[in-house]
Amino acid sequence: MKWAVWCPAVGTRTGEFASLIVSRRSVPTRAHLDGRNTDPMSSQAVTVTIYHNPACGTSRNTLALIRNADVEPTVIEYLETPPDRTTLQSLLQRMGIVPRALLREKGTPYAELGLSAAHWTDDELIDQMLAHPILINRPIVVTPWGVKLCRPSETVLDILPLPQRGPFAKEDGELVIDAHGERIL
Repeated sequence: MKWAVWCPAVGTRTGEFASLIVSRRSVPTRAHLDGRNTDPMSSQAVTVTIYHNPACGTSRNTLALIRNADVEPTVIEYLETPPDRTTLQSLLQRMGIVPRALLREKGTPYAELGLSAAHWTDDELIDQMLAHPILINRPIVVTPWGVKLCRPSETVLDILPLPQRGPFAKEDGELVIDAHGERIL
């Protein structure tokens, strides 16, 4: 069984291009290779990583949306296990953003460090994020369909086009997925 997904890089549904149609069968993971997951049509076949802060509501909502797609992601609590320079640079490159766009201001030493000043270079901003991981905005989600800073949390659905198992409401009660598993826009 094949299914089509929206491909922002191409700007169209992948079903319009036969070479881009994705079959869930074609996304093997380590779980399939080592025998833990024997159902090739399972959403568990998809590898997802979330750079997560459990104290952040947006991060918790994003994690819950991933799990609502029947995917158990690799959860990296980045305040306890910060990314190294190479990983952070790779994430920035894959998201297509500059370091300043990933800086978090609220609840961080952003103001005390004077990071709003224009003189900071990208490398210097990365140095500050590595020294103070709380400056890294969250959550960052990595899927086979892309990498994204998922703010608001429902933007994870742009890079996780798997069916949702059922309705989903954010912690504040905002309905994101209806009773049919469809995204509410």
